[in-house]
Amino acid sequence: MSNLSKIAWIGLGIMGSPMAENLIKAGYDVTGHTLEAGKLDRLAAAGGTAAASIADAVRDADVVLTMVPASPQVEAIAYGPDGVLENARHGALLIDMSSITPQTSIDLAANAAAKGIRVLDAPVSGGEAGAVEAALSIMVGGDPADFDAARPLFEALGRTVVLCGPHGSGQTVKAANQLIVAVNIQACAEAVVFLEKSGVDLGAALDVLGGGLAGSTVLTRKKENFTNRDFAPGFRIDLHHKDMGIVTDAARNVGAALPVGAVVAGLVASLRAQGDGGLDHSALLRGVERLSGHTADA
Repeated sequence: MSNLSKIAWIGLGIMGSPMAENLIKAGYDVTGHTLEAGKLDRLAAAGGTAAASIADAVRDADVVLTMVPASPQVEAIAYGPDGVLENARHGALLIDMSSITPQTSIDLAANAAAKGIRVLDAPVSGGEAGAVEAALSIMVGGDPADFDAARPLFEALGRTVVLCGPHGSGQTVKAANQLIVAVNIQACAEAVVFLEKSGVDLGAALDVLGGGLAGSTVLTRKKENFTNRDFAPGFRIDLHHKDMGIVTDAARNVGAALPVGAVVAGLVASLRAQGDGGLDHSALLRGVERLSGHTADA
C-alpha cells in the first residue's frame, strides 16, 4: 500500500464505485463524494466515509481521485470556490481518472501547479467488469516521480499500469484505446449479423473466432451481450460518443487521418440519435441490424 493512505474519491458511478471499494479492500482510508445519495450509502457500507461536499472530501486527503463523465464535469469539480483546487491541501496529488480531452488535462495540471497541487491524468480501460475485478488498464500522463508515488494505488485498481508521457499523454492513449474499441465492436457486430443471417450457430462461431486471430478482449467481454442481446450499460453509447469526439478532434489537430474511425464515429452518433445512448456500446449491433433490415426492437 502507498504511504499516500488518505484518499478522497469524487464521482461514484458505474466505474467509480467499484474502484473506490477496491481501494478500501486494499487498506486505504477513502472518503467519497458524489451527487447520488445511494452511491454514498454504498460507499459507507463498503467501509468508506461519505462526504457532503467536494470540499469536505478533499480537505485532508493525500490523494484526490476523480472519475466523472467528461471535460465539463472535471472542470466543474476542479475549479471554483467549492472545487478541488481551492480546498485540497498544498502538496496533495490529484489523479483524474476520467476520460477527457488531452488539453483539459494539460490545463488542469498547470492550474493545479499554481496552487501547489500535483496532477496525473490516468484514464482507464476495461469497463465495469475491469473496475470490479481490479483488472483495469491504466494509462498515465504526468511527472515520473508522481507516477512512482501513486503506483501502489494504481496497482490496487488495475493490472496494466503504464506511464505514457507528460501531462495529457494518458488521455491521448485513452483516445486511441476508444478508437480501437469502437472499431472492434462495430466489426464484431457486423460479423454477428452476417453469421446469423447465414444460419450459422452463433455461439459456436464466436467461440472458434475467439480462439484465432479474430479473437480480442472486446469479443471475449462482449460475446454474451451479442448473443443474448443484453445491452445493460457497462459503458454507455453516450460516453463512447463523447470519446469518439475527443479522438477525432485530437487526430485532426495533429494531422492524423482516421478514415475508418470517422465512419464508426458516425455510426455511434447515429445510434445515440435513435435513442440508444443509454445502452452499452455493444448495442452497435442494433445499428447493424437496422441497416440489414431487422426492425424489431431488441
